[in-house]
Amino acid sequence: MSDNVSGQTARSAELTYDPGYHALLERLRSHGRQSTASSALDVKPDELLTIGELARATGVATSALRYWEELGLLPAPTRVSGQRRYPASAMAIVGLILSLQDIGFSLRELKGLITSRYEDADAWRELHQRKLAELDERIARAQAARTAIAHGLACRHPEGIFHCPTFARVIAARLAGSPLHEAHTH
Repeated sequence: MSDNVSGQTARSAELTYDPGYHALLERLRSHGRQSTASSALDVKPDELLTIGELARATGVATSALRYWEELGLLPAPTRVSGQRRYPASAMAIVGLILSLQDIGFSLRELKGLITSRYEDADAWRELHQRKLAELDERIARAQAARTAIAHGLACRHPEGIFHCPTFARVIAARLAGSPLHEAHTH
């Protein structure tokens, strides 16, 4: 086995049995979530779950769990009679992946986050800073779009929005190369 593969195996084992994930799982349970199909599975921290049980407990399709495993997001489980068996801590890892996807991280970025967690704390921080800048940019574009739509609805120009001097300034700035969110400030 190469050093790279054995290093990945060590990281996977560490991620799988990380006490922090067990603590996260316990905090999730104690927050009084309403009982759903995904939270109804009562799992002990040392219990092993089949892929179907993990899928039901988290609401994630088994195909997605296998794909995440292939990408290295979800550590490779042990096998019992050829069947995948995940530790209970895998539920917290799946929850973390889902939450980070909701925040806007791509699967590629998640792989970078998981890798940098063990290799380079500065890379982890840099990835978060890039994502924050990206979100700020998306928010600015969304706010500019909202402003443009609100102006279009509220515009009282007698000949319509296409003859509105404010709208014409935005169009001219946009044609000059300014992004929409900057065109609104000119």
